Amino acid sequence: MSQTRTIMIECLRYDPEQDQAPHYRTYEVPFTDEMSVLEGLQYIKDHLDGSLTFRWSCRMAICGSCGCMVNHQPILSCQSFLRDYYPARIRVEPLEHFPIVKDLVIDQSDFLGKLESVTPYLVPAQPLTPEDGPNLQTPRQIEDYLGYAQCINCLLCYAACPQYGLNHEFTGPAALALLARYNADSRDAGQKTRMAVVNAEEGVWGCTLVGLCSEVCPKHVDPARAINRNKINSTQDYFLRFLMPFGRGS
Repeated sequence: MSQTRTIMIECLRYDPEQDQAPHYRTYEVPFTDEMSVLEGLQYIKDHLDGSLTFRWSCRMAICGSCGCMVNHQPILSCQSFLRDYYPARIRVEPLEHFPIVKDLVIDQSDFLGKLESVTPYLVPAQPLTPEDGPNLQTPRQIEDYLGYAQCINCLLCYAACPQYGLNHEFTGPAALALLARYNADSRDAGQKTRMAVVNAEEGVWGCTLVGLCSEVCPKHVDPARAINRNKINSTQDYFLRFLMPFGRGS
């Protein structure tokens, strides 16, 4: 059995129906080496303060629900361990750049709208039926988009992105990475529809290539690379519209 120690967890608390402004409350939490930050929050809720509100689901870095700021860094709380912060206290806050619903829970509406705008699903060139059989791909075709398909919508990249923090019109890393995922899929014929998002001022050209989105991604999706890839597609689309204005519209 691991030795039990005690760590101080300072949580941001905010109930917009009762509080005029966010404030912090500190809890003394016993832990062992196996305990994650999420388990520390669960200990607080179960034993110290049942009003503490936060999101979680799978506890295995799959669902993306438990993202938060720990010592000003966006992390999945189920994937980070209290032992790595001990003996210092830790500060847990909701993800930056989003409105707070309550305590550590953020309002995801802005992201969900941006996600919908990139048409995040396959658009077939023609309708398919079960009688048509499977739409097969080669390993090379799958490799072209598989990395981007690992996104779990945890929003850590949005919390890390300074451009999204300055301009909420920016489509943002995860949505643009998923856009790249479907544009790169050999089964998809929806790229023309998505180019309006890519080419818009708040699309790929809103990115200033800081790269923090890729650094914090727990699934190594590399949204910065996806955005750069879309910048190439946007440039090609721009020149093709001058070279073949009638052919592209026909």
